[in-house]
Amino acid sequence: MQGGKPTTDDATAIRQVVETWMAASRKGDLETVLGLMTDDVVFMVPGKEPFGKEAFTAASRKMGEMKIDGESEIVELNLLGDWAYIRNRIDMTARPPGGEPVRRSGYTLTLLRKENDGRWRLARDANLLAATG
Repeated sequence: MQGGKPTTDDATAIRQVVETWMAASRKGDLETVLGLMTDDVVFMVPGKEPFGKEAFTAASRKMGEMKIDGESEIVELNLLGDWAYIRNRIDMTARPPGGEPVRRSGYTLTLLRKENDGRWRLARDANLLAATG
């Protein structure tokens, strides 16, 4: 690492976390998504108190058969030892069964932590996505 820039291996691993998260979300694979976050993860979204893994899991299960699709672009990635942050631009669509699709887009600021097993996992996430026309 030099000047906060990630090594090629770290950058690749972090990008893989994002790609795996997006692919698992498309498939409705909650267990894979949960494996990509730390046990003490904290999510922040507008209008709600910060919440952790248990609340994320419950909300995800409530979504039932909703189909999620989207794209994510990492616009900034920096490494700070065993921590890294990414700024993402996300465009996503949620399609409830028999309902109208809801499109959301915007940015997230995500902190990832390299765990004892050497894997990068999402530890903190500030999601600023907003509904779009």
